Order: sequence, then structure tokens, then C-alpha cells
Amino acid sequence: MNTDLEKEIKSKLANWKSIVAEYQIPDTKKAVFQISNSFLPFLCLWVLMYFAYPVSKWLTLLLSFVNAFFLVRIFIIQHDCGHQSFTASKKANNIIGTLCSLFSSIPYKYWAKVHNHHHGHTGQLEERDIGDINFLTVEEFKARNKWGRFKYRFFRHPLTLFVIVPIFYFTISNRVPKVKSFKGMVSRIKWSQVKNNLLILGCYTSVAYFVGWKPFMFIHLSIVFMFSIIAFWFFYVQHTHETAYHTWKENWDFLLASIRGASYYKLPKMFQWLTGNIGFHHIHHLSSRIPNYNLEKCVRENPILSKYTNIITFKESLSTMQAKLWDEQKQRLISFKEFYKMEKLEIVR
Repeated sequence: MNTDLEKEIKSKLANWKSIVAEYQIPDTKKAVFQISNSFLPFLCLWVLMYFAYPVSKWLTLLLSFVNAFFLVRIFIIQHDCGHQSFTASKKANNIIGTLCSLFSSIPYKYWAKVHNHHHGHTGQLEERDIGDINFLTVEEFKARNKWGRFKYRFFRHPLTLFVIVPIFYFTISNRVPKVKSFKGMVSRIKWSQVKNNLLILGCYTSVAYFVGWKPFMFIHLSIVFMFSIIAFWFFYVQHTHETAYHTWKENWDFLLASIRGASYYKLPKMFQWLTGNIGFHHIHHLSSRIPNYNLEKCVRENPILSKYTNIITFKESLSTMQAKLWDEQKQRLISFKEFYKMEKLEIVR
């Protein structure tokens, strides 16, 4: 990043902590209202899908796509509870977060721990394997042999990254306790994951017993499948834009990683609401203690917080699928096409 721009951001946003402080205060009424307008539509649509199932599988799938967005809202509540920002009570947050996990199928405390690690290290090139979508730098990709390059290209292919990877993440990664990086907390975090998975399994088994295994599997798994793709896409877009922020720990800066590393995904109001305001991702990274229902107000009342952020629309976000490698010299993400063009020029020289 340009040194002058870094200095300007640090100067203009030197008081960012005092700016966001008032928005970090949880509001019980807003929290209860969000719970009601997320869970009730989800449950109503689930029941509607149950009655639609014997009539039309295609109609059921169509409804699953709609209901997946309400599951996104439920997951955003779980996400905020993991940050201890949804309500003022830690106990309430943990109860609500665990309840949400029964719907999202994502273990509450385990995922929250991994995600909070992401918040504390986002943009650090040494920390790409926990809570993030892994990528290679230009030099790392250049050093790989043909097989190594093929594997990475396969991983970064849209079909793999936005269909296969989300399914694997939701069905396997969140079931297997594999995190080794949390000092002194490994066994506790792993055990919480196992307990949460058993609780999810017990809940699903009970519901399936009453409604039938086939309709339950078709209905709920189709919702979770759609949800996983939507959630994965949002996480990808919010951190994989052309002028993202990636550097080694010795040069890392939290403010720059938040304002430049996370995008402002500007969506139509309906989709902003359905996705729990998570498009204001730069503000969320600046302060994860701001509950999602206060993010829009924070952005609206403090335009300075978005002045230096990469603002992208849905149409513009589609181009991020071409972002494959981090070029440390150009300080931006480049496509494979750009890489091979540069490599060819180097060979010619």
C-alpha cells in the first residue's frame, strides 16, 4: 500500500475507537426483534417446505433457497453471540449462540474461537490457515512444480471454491476437531466442538424421527447446502477484493487490515437485511463488539469510516473470482492470466 495513504488513514482515523464506542452498546429490544424476525420466518418456511415436499421437489428446492437467507440471519446472530456483542449478557449470548448452531449446524464455541482468531490476525500472511480462505503469493505459486500449481488452480476454480469447499467445510471441517494453534485451550475447544456436534445430531435425529428421515434430509440439508454457498461467497468477497490488505506480521497494522482488508459490500436493502448487515464488513472488523443491528447506523453517521474502504456492488463482486494470487510488489490480487503473462515476460528477458 502507498505509504502516504497509510499515513493519511492513520491520521484521519486516529480516533476510531471513540467513534465506534457508542455503537458497541447492545440493545435488548433490537436483539429480541431480530430473533423473532429471523427464526419465525425460517420455521414457517420449513413447515411450508415439508408440505410442499410430497407435491414438488423443485418447489421445495426453490423455497430452500429463500429459507437459506433466513438461516444466514440466524447464523449472523450466532456469529454476534460468538463475539459477545449480540446482548449485554455473556450467558444469554452463549445460550442463543448454541440454539442458533442447531439450525446452522456450525458448532458455536469452536467456530467462534476460530473466527475470533481470524479477526485478530486478518491480513497477516503467516496466518492464512485458520478462519480464512487460503491463498498463495505470486512467489509461492512461482516456486511450485506443475503438480503443485495444478492443485492450487483446482482449489481456486469457482466450482471447487464455491460448491465443493463449502460442502466439505460444513460436513467435515466443523465435525473434526483439528485446531492446534490455541495455546492451553486445545482440549477445551475440541471438547466443546464434540459436545455441540452431538447436540446437533441429537436434535436432527429427534426431528427426523417425527417428520421422517427422507423429507428431513431433503429439506434441511438443501437449506444448509444453499446457506453454505451464500455464507462462503460473502466471506470470500469481504476479503478477496483486488486492493485487499496482506502483509507479514512485522509490518501488520490492525486499522489498515480492517479498513483496507475488509470490503464494504453494498447491496440492495432487502439483501442487506437478509444477510444481517454483514456487508458492512470493514466496520465489523474495526470493532467486532458492534452488534449487526447497529452497523448500518455506524456507517451512515460516520462516512469517514468508509472513505478508504473498497466499496463493491454485487455486479462488481463477480470479478473477484479472478483474484487468485497476492502480488507483494503490486500490493494487489492478480489473476492467473496476469501471472502467466508476467512469467512469460521474465522468461523472454
